[in-house]
Amino acid sequence: MKIWTGFGSEHSANLVMIGKFKDAASASDLKAVVDQLTELLCGRDTESMDLERYSEDVMKLLWERKIYCLGPGDLPQFGYDVRTEVKEGQFVVTTDETDVSAFFKLMIDKGARIEVYSAHDYRDTEHGR
Repeated sequence: MKIWTGFGSEHSANLVMIGKFKDAASASDLKAVVDQLTELLCGRDTESMDLERYSEDVMKLLWERKIYCLGPGDLPQFGYDVRTEVKEGQFVVTTDETDVSAFFKLMIDKGARIEVYSAHDYRDTEHGR
């Protein structure tokens, strides 16, 4: 029997991204968009996902929600282990991933001011784990 041990840092970011909005409705709207994209894309095989073209169902959703900031290469991020919540007019993302550009793009597109940090280094914050 072989036992492999190793260390991978690609899933240890303990990243927190907070989008602060001028009004709570914008944060809630963003949460709804992210939930829709996650539901639509979760479970899809990201290895076989076409990173140069949108599928018809994704294109329809993006068109209906007037989202023009995401490229097909951003879409696999919605299948990652990412936790999102709306709290006091803020949209909060917590994850161990570092590839979060899709969430960043959506926050900017919806008018957020963004704070990003590793909760490993800032354990005393509300979102530190």
